[in-house]
Amino acid sequence: METAIVAGGCFWCTEAVFRDVIGVDSVESGYIGGTVANPTYKQVCKGTTGHAEAIRVNYDPSVLSYGDLLDVFMGTHDPTQLNRQGNDVGTQYRSAIFPLDDAQATEAEAAIARSNEDNGGKVVTTIEGFADGKQNEAWYPAEDYHQEYWDGEGQRNPYCLAVIPPKLMKLRKSFQNKVKG
Repeated sequence: METAIVAGGCFWCTEAVFRDVIGVDSVESGYIGGTVANPTYKQVCKGTTGHAEAIRVNYDPSVLSYGDLLDVFMGTHDPTQLNRQGNDVGTQYRSAIFPLDDAQATEAEAAIARSNEDNGGKVVTTIEGFADGKQNEAWYPAEDYHQEYWDGEGQRNPYCLAVIPPKLMKLRKSFQNKVKG
């Protein structure tokens, strides 16, 4: 298994998408890219810690390449919105890729370039936490009640009911060969 970390707005929404992608073994919601150790959801939501709501994906690279994973990521959120996704506004909802090694950093650049071709050069997704060939951002798992949120509480949350189904439809339409059966 390999690991990828991406931030594309609300982690509930991004997690729901990737739990349906072939080759994905597990998805964990959490926080990355900030200045406060062990941040809480309330702290991150205030936008003062610098963290992004993100997901850490463990996947099988023989089934899903990192490049394909990033294409699904870029294609299932709006990478042209700066520090927001829909009604979620703030740096905690930014679009970002957090590469874990040189190869991931190179592939992140290529994925952003591909997405820019599809989005008229307006992609604002950043590559963060990678300097001197080392991933230098701490990962903090979100509180337990955020994990697998769509499978439980999310089904009763009006925000999730409005936002997640369109993302899942986009996944099924645009990435048919990447959806679990």
